Amino acid sequence: MKKVKIESTFEVYDTIEELATPIQSLIQKAAEARKKAYAPYSEFLVGAALELENGEIISGNNQENASYPSGLCAERTAVYYAGAEFPNQKIVRMAIVAGSTINPTTKPIPPCGACRQALSEYEVKQNTPMELYFMGTSGQIAASKSVENILPWFFDKAVL
Repeated sequence: MKKVKIESTFEVYDTIEELATPIQSLIQKAAEARKKAYAPYSEFLVGAALELENGEIISGNNQENASYPSGLCAERTAVYYAGAEFPNQKIVRMAIVAGSTINPTTKPIPPCGACRQALSEYEVKQNTPMELYFMGTSGQIAASKSVENILPWFFDKAVL
């Protein structure tokens, strides 16, 4: 037997002002998208904005459904739209702003497991890391240099 240790490394910023202006703008686009989310059941609104290599910004938000499995997360809404409309463009970075409408959300909220898997598919497809920035409705922002950093040993086409 052999033990394997897997580590993830994040940068954590105390305020949005610590980030470069283009990243601040992307986070603001995610915050704007969050305001348009449809989440009457969970009251947990999520907005995502991604930047493509051609400079195009795509945003998405969570869309719930009374039949819970039929809803879609903000991250997948944005990445699938980007894949449909700009299939040959690489995703450079994504910003995510998430939080409850009931309680303050001041800690960074990372993508859920399903979104991590969907994002990893695109990172593998484009053969280039995708930067991720995520936060609650206020407070710290966490940054990851790649999806693989937040989902090590991911499932991809190589195992099929």
